[in-house]
Amino acid sequence: MGAVFKTVCGCVRMYLGGFDSHTPPPSRFRIVGWGFRILVMDQVEMKKRTKKFALRVIRLVESLPNNRTSNVLGNQLLRSGTSVGANYRAACRAKSTADFISKLSIVEEEGDESLFWMELLIESEQVKPNLVENLLDEANQILSIVVSSIKTAKERRNPKSAIPNPKSI
Repeated sequence: MGAVFKTVCGCVRMYLGGFDSHTPPPSRFRIVGWGFRILVMDQVEMKKRTKKFALRVIRLVESLPNNRTSNVLGNQLLRSGTSVGANYRAACRAKSTADFISKLSIVEEEGDESLFWMELLIESEQVKPNLVENLLDEANQILSIVVSSIKTAKERRNPKSAIPNPKSI
């Protein structure tokens, strides 16, 4: 167990710039209950992640077989998959909270649409499931982050009162 922990810590230290169990985590990490460290992603990191997702979608579409089904589904995936990154960048430049929420909602829709097209590619046997498994996982993770961000933005825009309304009980 100790050797595994040291190996994991070594990999994390190498990847994230040198922290272990004795040094505090960098600012992009937050320690939550039970001492777990979670990554707190900022706009720059999310922009990189959505751009990398778009590039992976491009490579997938380029690798599809050259037939009518693959071309149609691939074109749709290419549009929605690259739109995720473009619309996230637009959301980062939002002029108001309402604008931010609106643009992030577009990112959510495009991410979900990308998942749909990838699922169709798998189910129509245009691509093997194991080849897009990681990309599907990345799409789901990005979608989860975006949905969570939308919820947070809505809560901050309309904070709930600390005093409960007796009529709503």
